[in-house]
Amino acid sequence: MTADPPTPGFPPEPPPEGPDEELEFLTPREEPVRFSVRYGEDARPPGRPQLRTRAVTLGAGWPVVQFRLPASAQADPRAYTLLEREVSAAVVLERRYGGEKFAELFTRIVGYDLDCAEPFVLYRRAAGAPLAECLPRLGADEQQRIVGQLALAVRLLDDAGLVHRALAPDSVRWDGSHVRLAEPHAALRAGEPREPFGTAPWASPEQRAGHGTADPRDDLWSLARIAYLLLSGHPSPPGRADRADGPPEDLGDYRRLAALAQSGLFAPAAAGRPAPVEFLRLLRLTDPLAHAVAAADPLAAGRARYDAEIARRREPWRRDTDPDEPYDPDRPDDPARPSGQGAPPRRGLRALLFGEQPARPSVALTDSPGPGLASGPGPVAGLDDPGADPGAPPARTCPHCLLPVVYDESLLVTIDAKGNRIPLDLSREHRPGRRNDLLRTAYHLCPHGGEGDEAHELPVPYLTNGRPLSIAFVGSSAVGKTHLMAAMLGEVELGGLEPYGLKCLPLNPEAHRTFLRERVQSLQQGRQLGRTGQQTFARFADGLLVSAPGRTPRPVVFFDLAGEDLAQDGPVTSFLMGVDAFVFVVDPLRALRMPSLDPLRQRYGLSRRDLGDEAFTTVLNRLPRSADGRIAAPAALAVNKSDLMRFEPAVDRWLGRALPGRHDPGAEAAESRDAYAFLDHHASPAWLRPFDDCARCTLHFVAATGGQARGDRFPHGARPRRVLAPLLSVFAACGLIRGRD
Repeated sequence: MTADPPTPGFPPEPPPEGPDEELEFLTPREEPVRFSVRYGEDARPPGRPQLRTRAVTLGAGWPVVQFRLPASAQADPRAYTLLEREVSAAVVLERRYGGEKFAELFTRIVGYDLDCAEPFVLYRRAAGAPLAECLPRLGADEQQRIVGQLALAVRLLDDAGLVHRALAPDSVRWDGSHVRLAEPHAALRAGEPREPFGTAPWASPEQRAGHGTADPRDDLWSLARIAYLLLSGHPSPPGRADRADGPPEDLGDYRRLAALAQSGLFAPAAAGRPAPVEFLRLLRLTDPLAHAVAAADPLAAGRARYDAEIARRREPWRRDTDPDEPYDPDRPDDPARPSGQGAPPRRGLRALLFGEQPARPSVALTDSPGPGLASGPGPVAGLDDPGADPGAPPARTCPHCLLPVVYDESLLVTIDAKGNRIPLDLSREHRPGRRNDLLRTAYHLCPHGGEGDEAHELPVPYLTNGRPLSIAFVGSSAVGKTHLMAAMLGEVELGGLEPYGLKCLPLNPEAHRTFLRERVQSLQQGRQLGRTGQQTFARFADGLLVSAPGRTPRPVVFFDLAGEDLAQDGPVTSFLMGVDAFVFVVDPLRALRMPSLDPLRQRYGLSRRDLGDEAFTTVLNRLPRSADGRIAAPAALAVNKSDLMRFEPAVDRWLGRALPGRHDPGAEAAESRDAYAFLDHHASPAWLRPFDDCARCTLHFVAATGGQARGDRFPHGARPRRVLAPLLSVFAACGLIRGRD
């Protein structure tokens, strides 16, 4: 990388004293570079108490400014989030406008490192002085140019989807010819929830209060207030109250402020202000983007292929059934089944291996509202096997061995701290409350379990509630399946599913506590989780009882097998034939042809695999197909470790945003479209095979940890991003979330 010359417009400063050191960082294009470096003295930047700033000289004499998050401030996880968000906004602006003549309107980023012990960002030194210091010597022409350039800057921010939120006389600089906005340390993406920021009169009323969502017109309020200061000579009407929730009372006293008075810029709500491009027209300034030729979108072809495939898949659905109906594996007229067939039974392991046709087990739901079992499990009319004895208890397919299990109180056990199974006799317990409490923590032996490693049991609520839902995480070893599941269930534990109308209880309290302690809490404390060990018999990692108001609770169990087990056709993976939904986990280091990932591949001893993930291939080849050749079970394709590509536009569009507070099928489809196009462009077609093979498959950008491990720890803690998105997609497809599929 060639060092830029010192920024003109200010006298050069002597280089910081002290011996040269070396500093390695990434450029805005994510290219690693290394410079000899000398540091100046630390200072506290105004309004950013968690950071430290200092002058830095790179190489032979390139002066830059560093903003650094010291170790002493890293106890607050929000401090890191704010720095990461700032870097994201600065990279967006540099990539979008760095080669344009108006790039100097912004403080230009030089590089960053968010994974080192003290994360930092480097900027070019900004020329000029704050407007607050320049006011006495500004002429009328300069004032007009400042207002016009600020309007242009807000227009450019708007086109980049950003709201700066920190425009004020002490943060905007003027060097005699150019306005320069401060570092985007407070920037939000347009449409994100507003966070309270700024002071009167410079920040808009909505921004100060933190109401609604960030809007580019928030910056226009700040611009109007700066213009009022420039053209009137004072920030507020002298001698009059200024609540800063509307136009200054003396606005009409200044002829040069007529345009501001008529523009609506001082409307208390953003919706009442003009758009940035309209304000440019009001100022009779040319919009530099009006005739700009848009850069070729490298993902356009992938998006078109996604649209064509979705349209092709929907056509036969329109002829046969409602495409928005949730997936039901027992619906006789499911168009994903071979024509002419009713709902096939779930075949047991013996039937799968030797071709036997067992009687179809019941999939009845119970009327019981949750895990309470005072009256014992019972069938629901119309949902049981029509040929079954109406007085018989319902059967459930064991998720381990795929054989039907009927609730039998003589098979109840508890498990002590040493793992011993102790029979539970409830024949003399007639108190409903006590009985329910015992059943809540009890297990039911599977009568098909056999001896040794194949002996297994099921939590009682698995057999006594609605139809179970089993979800398997699929991917090779070290792709992050275990971290993703732990992050996902950690979000569930924090109430992440409640905005979607779902309540969760543990399927077995003790087993759930163990999973939280050994997996979730370890991850939340910044520890890297060990690899999942190989098994001789597949067992689910954790289970939940998920309910929505007025609906029968459903058990949901999660399988996390070692990649080595998933990549081979063996008895351990027989359980796959009974799995209801899949989460396929993509590792970017193995999948993506991106040079910026090469240093990490080298560090971890990984190489790209153009043939895709062998666990994907083995699992997909093993699952039964419908008449159209596709797998009926819903799936989600999760591009894990997306923080490694966090500044790529398609990734940044989603990873930087929180999930919406309700299930949004439109946003889910838009993310799937972007993720499909991203993989289509950067990876071989083999990595999209789950989408190609599954009748219903959404795609998501997720980050289970949000950073790279150093040794066995994540130096800045685990910061999960959008990890619930794949689970919400599966829940919607399986009918757990009300509304459109």
